[in-house]
Amino acid sequence: MARLKVLLASSEVVPFAKTGGLADVAGSLPLALEELGVDVRVIMPKYASVKAAGDFAKIGKSIKVYFVENEDYFNRKELYADLFGDYKDNLDRFAFFSREILARCKKEGFAPDVIHCNDWQTALIPVYLNTIYKYDPFFANTRTLYTIHNMAYQGLFPKEEFPKIGLDWALFHIDYFEFYDKVNLMKAGLVYSDAVSTVSPTYAKEILTREFGCGLEGVLKTRENALFGILNGIDYNLWSPEKDAKILKNYSVDSLQDKYLNKEMLQKEMGIKIDRNIPMFGMITRLAEQKGADFVADIIDRLLNMKAQFVLLGTGDIKYHVIFEKIAKKYPASASISLKFDAVLAQKIYASSDLFFIPSRYEPCGLSQMISFRYGTVPVVRQTGGLKDTVQEFDPRTGKGTGFTFIEPKSEELFRAVKKSLMVYKDKPLWMSLVKYLMGLDYSWEASAKEYINLYNRVVKK
Repeated sequence: MARLKVLLASSEVVPFAKTGGLADVAGSLPLALEELGVDVRVIMPKYASVKAAGDFAKIGKSIKVYFVENEDYFNRKELYADLFGDYKDNLDRFAFFSREILARCKKEGFAPDVIHCNDWQTALIPVYLNTIYKYDPFFANTRTLYTIHNMAYQGLFPKEEFPKIGLDWALFHIDYFEFYDKVNLMKAGLVYSDAVSTVSPTYAKEILTREFGCGLEGVLKTRENALFGILNGIDYNLWSPEKDAKILKNYSVDSLQDKYLNKEMLQKEMGIKIDRNIPMFGMITRLAEQKGADFVADIIDRLLNMKAQFVLLGTGDIKYHVIFEKIAKKYPASASISLKFDAVLAQKIYASSDLFFIPSRYEPCGLSQMISFRYGTVPVVRQTGGLKDTVQEFDPRTGKGTGFTFIEPKSEELFRAVKKSLMVYKDKPLWMSLVKYLMGLDYSWEASAKEYINLYNRVVKK
């Protein structure tokens, strides 16, 4: 039987370029697919951050990562925007990228069974395959899977820019590209792809509703039979307390006392009270309403007055910078506020915290809860998207569950979950049994990769 051939197309890929979780997926999923026998290749733009010489590099054992080069479009410091906002030529840039992906397939003599497209930046690939390349025998057996990582980012452009795509004006129509008199790339990708997936089963259901569909719920309902939700995984080579070089002291489920050495050393580093028995809440986030920053801001005084500590790492809306800077001054022994991005500090926070806030209004998948599990840190989350799929309410009577949750997007509901978590924290034997259970959970990429292979095969047979 011939090996399944997959080309994963993404605008960012770890370790070459990253702004968010898409890059992690695009860099990790291929590794797991390769291990399962798939002939997988990856393609991305060659940004200024890509230091590899030539027009390809390799990851894993022998996965080729092709680079699409264009000095004018991609040799820039940032990927999609600068301090003044989105790049004005983003439509030109990613229409070019999508066309070049198909040209590169032909140049390499690689006719994929499936082109796995990701987010709006590659949404034109299914469109071009069904228009410009519709009768090209090279792609006769190529199918497309379009994965939504976040419905909020759809690739919207002024109507006047439609000719840049290189297609007939007839496609600027309510059934294809047109969206409130604008060009919507994601919409076209949804319409033209052979199947659509998103990054958790719950988010796949949520985006069919007005609350989460961001105006495209009607289009998604027409594709409901071809819509699937597959959880992301995490790379346990990267996220492992046993061998993480960034944390202060490695530990495992059999040496948990060393987790609390990490906690004391982080307390010292952050200048807060050194006491391993004080419950420490960590939070690593973009400071925005979507991430529930306002919920935490509303309850933080009450939390810190309950003899708890709070360690925050992140940047975002200026109003939250002001709020949390005031908190740091008001509670110097209990609150550490780092308004920046720092990869080393992030891993120290995962390793040292007892609990971890993820109170998002919506969260397509979320990786922080999976990382927290691995480091024996208990998540406190809102039940939405991938958080709902991975974090089940802990029941002290049965000892079952994986964290503390709330449903209604309200700060009082978050505070209720916090109070319950602190009650359980006081019962040390119960708490330690929960921590040990979390560290044994498996959210590696292997299970997710198997689901993707099943979906690829389903698409190929369509």
